[in-house]
Amino acid sequence: MAAVAPDARADTPAIPAAAPQARRRPERRPRVAGGLVVITVIGVLLAGVVFMNVAVLRLNIKLDKLGRDRAQLHADIAQLSSKLSSEQAAARIQAEARTELGLVPATAADTTFVDLPPK
Repeated sequence: MAAVAPDARADTPAIPAAAPQARRRPERRPRVAGGLVVITVIGVLLAGVVFMNVAVLRLNIKLDKLGRDRAQLHADIAQLSSKLSSEQAAARIQAEARTELGLVPATAADTTFVDLPPK
């Protein structure tokens, strides 16, 4: 038989094949806790939206009332201004009658009444 040359790899120690290691699975957390957190966050956000809508509605009602009050005050100012103008006109007419025409108001003793017969 022929001599077989020794394998060069035979001199080196054989490296054992790595045994497949079992993968470690991360610990599972219950999904219920995560779901509860999401539901709670959504609930808080919805409550905030409702609160903001109620606050805006209250402000709109208050703004509407203030607008009506403002319109009423403008009407009152116009009425008082008209009354003031007419009152000042009477005083102005009396003052002009005294100064320019020399008229004076009649006293009660100077006033006479005339009785007219019925028809």
